[in-house]
Amino acid sequence: MTKTFLLMAAMTGIFMSVGALMGGMSGAVMALMIAAGLNVFTYWNADKIVLRMQGAKPADPIGHRQLMDMVERLALRANVPTPKTYIMETDQPNAFATGRNPANAAVAITTGLMHVLDDDEIEAVMAHEMAHVVNRDTLIMTMTATIAGAISMMTNFFFLFGSSRGQNPLAGLALVILAPFAAMIVQMAISRTREYGADRGGAELSGKPLALASALRKIEQIAHGHHVVNQKAEESPAMAHMYIINPLGAHKMDGLFATHPKTANRVAELERMANEMGRGSYAGAQVSWTPTAKTKQSHRGPWGR
Repeated sequence: MTKTFLLMAAMTGIFMSVGALMGGMSGAVMALMIAAGLNVFTYWNADKIVLRMQGAKPADPIGHRQLMDMVERLALRANVPTPKTYIMETDQPNAFATGRNPANAAVAITTGLMHVLDDDEIEAVMAHEMAHVVNRDTLIMTMTATIAGAISMMTNFFFLFGSSRGQNPLAGLALVILAPFAAMIVQMAISRTREYGADRGGAELSGKPLALASALRKIEQIAHGHHVVNQKAEESPAMAHMYIINPLGAHKMDGLFATHPKTANRVAELERMANEMGRGSYAGAQVSWTPTAKTKQSHRGPWGR
């Protein structure tokens, strides 16, 4: 939480600096007012926008009864209202959470994930998403994304129309390039920080750290190793940080430009937690997946698979 606070403070500092360069104190105040309006809009509407952009549909109370019951049990353990459950029709296994607070939250899961994970792994993934809800990570990421967008908008405006303080054009060009770049790095750093927190919270909530580790390995191998595409995520890459595993393709580095930590690092941390909790091994850890068999089957049963 301390690291997240410091990173958000850095994002705000970048934002205010751009405003000050545009027009001194009046420019900073104007920029702050614009960002406040954007944040108010996204605060009330972000969950609806995200779910619509990702093609998520409400879960069927009959066809997805077991999944919805699982989400309800996890919510009771976490002492938060039960989030709404949504389904995304895509072969790529993945999941995300959204909503401005626990009382207005939603969790979304792909049909691909329900097809390839066992019950313990699905519960561990849902616990991870519930941890995001409890930690209000979705609100934090919405705020940082909004501020980052405002920074890009302001720098473009500054470059096109100049500064009331007679700023050098070369300095303006540098501002257009460097300010959004710095904001992007800070935004990604916040996202990676919150993923580690959700892994720990999800493992504690489900009591199954090794099941979550197994799920992460399977999702990573299928999404990246087999290059299974999530078309909705590809159409809106700015939403990639919300998923449990990067839905856009393989990334080799746990560096500045990664929206998620390396899966191997997350698995190692979960295995360390399992040792602390006295959990020895997990029988479902092997990846078993064929795109023409499992992900193409018709929906049936309590999971809707």
